[in-house]
Amino acid sequence: MKSDFSRRFYSRVIVNMLYSTVIACLVEIFLITNVDMVVSFLEQNGEFPAVVRIFSMGTATTILYVIIGIGIFALSFLLLQKRSFKYIGKIAAAIQNISEGDLNTQIEIQGDDEFSAMASNLNRMEEDIRELMDKERESERTKNELITNVAHDLRTPLTSIIGYLELLSKGGPVEPELRQKYIDIAYTKSKRLEKLIEDLFGFTKMSCGKISMNVGKVDIVKLLGQLLEEFYPSFADHHLTYELKSNVPAQIITADGNLLARLFDNLIGNAIKYGAEGKKVLVKILAENDVVTISVTNYGYVIPAEELPLIFNKFYRVEQSRSSSTGGTGLGLAIAKNIVDMHGGTISVTSDLNGTVFTVKLRTDFDVSRENFRAIG
Repeated sequence: MKSDFSRRFYSRVIVNMLYSTVIACLVEIFLITNVDMVVSFLEQNGEFPAVVRIFSMGTATTILYVIIGIGIFALSFLLLQKRSFKYIGKIAAAIQNISEGDLNTQIEIQGDDEFSAMASNLNRMEEDIRELMDKERESERTKNELITNVAHDLRTPLTSIIGYLELLSKGGPVEPELRQKYIDIAYTKSKRLEKLIEDLFGFTKMSCGKISMNVGKVDIVKLLGQLLEEFYPSFADHHLTYELKSNVPAQIITADGNLLARLFDNLIGNAIKYGAEGKKVLVKILAENDVVTISVTNYGYVIPAEELPLIFNKFYRVEQSRSSSTGGTGLGLAIAKNIVDMHGGTISVTSDLNGTVFTVKLRTDFDVSRENFRAIG
């Protein structure tokens, strides 16, 4: 590409030189022919003897014609190259602006030559630099947000654990029922702390690309049935019921069973936390051709439409769910999306008065060797 640009540039310069040479030659021929006629006329009429004497000197006349020819050649070449020189000036000014930190400079693409290609490459380089700087700023903001969120989310249950254990460790008289209550609260807070740390480690591993996939054959119908049964105590605690619907009795897909279990563990756990008391959680499986669609529906709080595009962002939590009883790190859905991406699938969400539905689509013939693992960026 570089040699092609150079070749085109030199070709254009040579062509302009040839044009300038032709113009200079034509003008010289015109001048010589007409000047000789004028000098002959003046010599016959005896007018302007000084002019006749000058043009009668062969060497001086030749030098004069050469100087005129060089001048005409230079002027023609400059006029032919004027557009290129002007464009080079614009490119140089843009480079100067970029070097001074102005990354909003754009060069207008004119024509289809080596200079327009240079301008296009410069514009693309500027966009790449701007995107890189934006990513760096976003990375810094994310890092600060991570520290803030982790410090807050870990401190809250830890403070409660320390407080209740301190009450028990003072050795004062405590009713057995109250003692058991303190122990239960400390245990619950410890489990919450464990979950927060697991989410944090999971997020970190996925961000660094350190999670390897152990792909095998998984019966998605059986997997979801087992997960729902494991969640039975949580359903009972929240006064919820669940229903599993499938258009096939079994559906084998190629996937990492552990990662899929974590994916649907997050989705079912969210459905329980945010589902309305007395309602149910509906899990549906639809197998068609080489795609299986799994939806998890709860009938609780409706997520505002403007918040739906942000729901899978790391650390994002719907404003109404930021309570101590339901609010987590905001990493669960981000991790879920990453797992779906690792399997080459898609995940989406809708929410209205008919329920909040998380829909996952997975290929049944997933080939891990063809996928690019994408961390939560």
